Amino acid sequence: MDRKYKVAVVGATGAVGEVMLSVLSERKFPVGELVALASERSAGGHVAFGNREVVVQDLATFDPTGVDIALFSAGGDISRQYAPKFAAAGAVVIDNSSAFRRDEDVPLVVTEVNPEAIVRRPRGIIANPNCSTMQMLVALAPIHRKAGIERINVATYQSVSGTGRRALEELGRQTAGLLNFQPVEAEVYPVQIAFNVIPHGGDFTDNGYTSEEMKLVWETRKILGDESVRVNATVVRVPVFYGHSEAVNVETREHLSAAEARALLLQAPGVEVVDEPVAGGYPTPVTHASGTDAVYVGRIRDDLSHPNGLNLWIVSDNIRKGAALNAVQIAERLVAEHQANAA
Repeated sequence: MDRKYKVAVVGATGAVGEVMLSVLSERKFPVGELVALASERSAGGHVAFGNREVVVQDLATFDPTGVDIALFSAGGDISRQYAPKFAAAGAVVIDNSSAFRRDEDVPLVVTEVNPEAIVRRPRGIIANPNCSTMQMLVALAPIHRKAGIERINVATYQSVSGTGRRALEELGRQTAGLLNFQPVEAEVYPVQIAFNVIPHGGDFTDNGYTSEEMKLVWETRKILGDESVRVNATVVRVPVFYGHSEAVNVETREHLSAAEARALLLQAPGVEVVDEPVAGGYPTPVTHASGTDAVYVGRIRDDLSHPNGLNLWIVSDNIRKGAALNAVQIAERLVAEHQANAA
């Protein structure tokens, strides 16, 4: 008889937590018992898991003994406080926050790129990367393996769902207000997001870059296992509800033509190529990414200014593939590892 697993979802009432529950059900993950956890404020409510409702429990008073896999999506402070407790009780923690990503003894994993890193988890914690890094590397890893990427220039166009539910509400409220000729206020973002773009994600650091931009730098190097890759990033928040987009330029060590890159990406796991040089022959957050699992790549073309340069346009659902799906895919790898060890 196939083993079933006790799975805890921490942050189950949040935007990512809800999608984690949906993905677990859709992919028929072998859940024997599902535990939904959130703050005391949300405890006693219900979340959907497949065709049934699960009562939300208070994370602060929950005993993690017996949990096999814990999916965390409740913010860095919560992860730092509770993830080690779950790991100490025997669970493997898959954490969606930035709390452990830079720790040398915590693997940072994109399942299509470096799944082999999962097996080395001395603290019982595996980190999910930032959603922007994740979608970019699903597309760039095959190019790096083939031709060696020396430098990445990336400008992101990030949807408001990456900031959370309050940001989704703010965009909707501001849009409705402006369409009715009403004044609007900015609460989540420093300035109005509706009908605007904001070149700012995260906190500003001492070097003038933001924390979201710096995540693209060091997460890329850790996941690819190559500290020599240089990354120059600009993060921009745009008035889109779901789906991040990225304009990416790469410089490779060996020449790789656009046609060769396209052929690589057509075979790459997790990638869908949408690349016709006609109006609408490219992916967008609304027409392709929102609510789907793939990383979409289009506008693949040679860089006219550099002999070893390539340009790509990369789009994916930041909540689904950028957070929830990758966490569940890591959990599926853990199940496969357990089955292999038991055989």
